[in-house]
Amino acid sequence: MNVLVINCGSSSLKYQLINADTEEVLAKGLCERIGIDGGMHTYQKKDSDKVKTQVDMPSHTKAVSLVLEALTDPANGVIKSLSEIDAVGHRIVHGGEKFAKSVIIDDEVLAAIKECNDLAPLHNPANLIGVDSCRELMPNVPMVAVFDTAFHQTMPPKAYLYGIPYEYYRKYKVRRYGFHGTSHDYVAHRTAEFLGKDIKDMKIIVCHLGNGASVSAVNGGKCVDTSMGLTPLEGLIMGTRSGDLDPAILEFISGKENLSIGEMLTILNKKSGVLGLSDGVSSDFRDLGEAADSGNEQAKAALETYAYRVAKYIGAYVAAMNGVDAITFTAGVGENNISARAQISSYLTYLGTELDEKKNAVRGEELIISKDGSRIPILVIPTDEEMSIARQTVELVSKR
Repeated sequence: MNVLVINCGSSSLKYQLINADTEEVLAKGLCERIGIDGGMHTYQKKDSDKVKTQVDMPSHTKAVSLVLEALTDPANGVIKSLSEIDAVGHRIVHGGEKFAKSVIIDDEVLAAIKECNDLAPLHNPANLIGVDSCRELMPNVPMVAVFDTAFHQTMPPKAYLYGIPYEYYRKYKVRRYGFHGTSHDYVAHRTAEFLGKDIKDMKIIVCHLGNGASVSAVNGGKCVDTSMGLTPLEGLIMGTRSGDLDPAILEFISGKENLSIGEMLTILNKKSGVLGLSDGVSSDFRDLGEAADSGNEQAKAALETYAYRVAKYIGAYVAAMNGVDAITFTAGVGENNISARAQISSYLTYLGTELDEKKNAVRGEELIISKDGSRIPILVIPTDEEMSIARQTVELVSKR
């Protein structure tokens, strides 16, 4: 079975065509600047170089059309016709409380997803545009919605409720939802598999550390807590997001600077995090590391504060689960930033674990980076959200 995985943003579309039987990525690509001048389509089939084509894409339907043309192209494609695409898996950011698992898309499901748009106004509408475009061009192909929030729907009320009047939860469903769920799900299960253990018998802490970052506590294969909240702004310090802070800061700064709530949220989402902490050096951890090594004290402080916040969340989740059996790093920073892993791990010796410097000096590979004999293993497991989406799509479509 061939599954086309679609991740649609407001002006971009990432995709992979996966042979679900062998789990090989046959082709992948990215459409950028949809609806904007200077559109670019990057396409790469298995074992081949990337092919970049500048092409106007006035709509997402046009972008999807270009993707399908590339996949079926006689010279550089990987399938002969669209009939070889058996299903499409769509990443949907927010499913609210309506969706605790992936679902096959129909008109009723689409209507329910639209009701969640208020919770993710920048993401869900874009995701739905991708769904509509694929349904228009492939009307007879089954489509599945895979939600970033679904994995976290197993959290108990004590983990997801906020200390605000309960009426806001009752009326507007204001609560912790969590994000990166597809990644946390994949990495937690892969951690157990890599260690040769049954996930039902394990307590795992997954640290998804990228430009956006979150930590989850996974007990017996189910998420019991996670760091992101109603929106992806809560939790860890990130590339440009502030993470946790005193809510009164918004009123204090907005009063001093004469800023609206909208302007404050822009600052917290796009100008804060390690970018803001480093006094504008960069949101890229590679740049920050170089700056810190060159003596930039603000860059150094940003990296130290980031690592400290991650370590605090790990400690909190050890307490929440009353123990931990494995701690796993994943995503761009978690998989590749040797220094960040070392800084975070330096806080974890109380768990009876110690980082092995030689093992840690590796990027993007599955491995245990703690010393032999450590009571709690620390791992690196590269995430594969697209593969997770493909697997969930196959599982649902096969039951039809």
